[in-house]
Amino acid sequence: MPETAPEPLDPVSAFFREEQPALVAAAAKGRVLDLACGRGRHALAAAALGLDVLAVDRSVAGLAELAAAARTLPGRIETLAVDLEQETPPDLPGAPYSAILVFRYLHRPLAPAITSWLSPGGLLLYETFTTEQRALGWGPTRDAFLLEPGELPRLFPGLIVERFEEGPTAGPRPAWTARLRARRPLPAPPR
Repeated sequence: MPETAPEPLDPVSAFFREEQPALVAAAAKGRVLDLACGRGRHALAAAALGLDVLAVDRSVAGLAELAAAARTLPGRIETLAVDLEQETPPDLPGAPYSAILVFRYLHRPLAPAITSWLSPGGLLLYETFTTEQRALGWGPTRDAFLLEPGELPRLFPGLIVERFEEGPTAGPRPAWTARLRARRPLPAPPR
C-alpha cells in the first residue's frame, strides 16, 4: 500500500506569533518545553526561530513526524514520548525550562508541575479552549478539556500574569480560547 502524506499542520496560533519576541528573549536563557505538542506546530515554529525545544507528547507517531520535519531547522528539537496524565507528573529531562508552551491542551492536575518546570523568570505561553468553544460545533466538548471563564490564570497562582485574555481567535477556523502569558517570579534578592 502506498504511503499517504500526513495531514497538513494547523497554522501556528496568532497568540504564539504575537508572543514571539517574549519567547525568543526567554529562550536566550535556556531550552523551551512544548507540552502535549501533538505533531509539533509550535515546536517547529520555535525551532524555526533558532530555539532549542523539548517536544513532549504521548503520540509516538506524531513525535516521529515532528522529528522528521525538524531536521532542516536552525533550532534543535528533541522529542520525548510521555503520558502527561499519569498520577504523578513525569520527571522531564533538562528541567527547569526558560519557556513552556501549551496549546490546545488541558489537564488541570498538571498545573503545579508546569509551574515547577519553569526556571525563575521563565515564561509560560498557554492557550486552550474555553466552554464557549462548544457553540462553534468543533473541538472538545467535555468539561475536563474546557476552561471556565477566568479559570486559566487561577490554575497558576504562583506565576505573575503579564497578559490574559479570552475570546474568539481570528482566522479561517475561529476558536474560543483563553490566552495567558505569565512568568515565574525571580527569587527575592538577598538582604
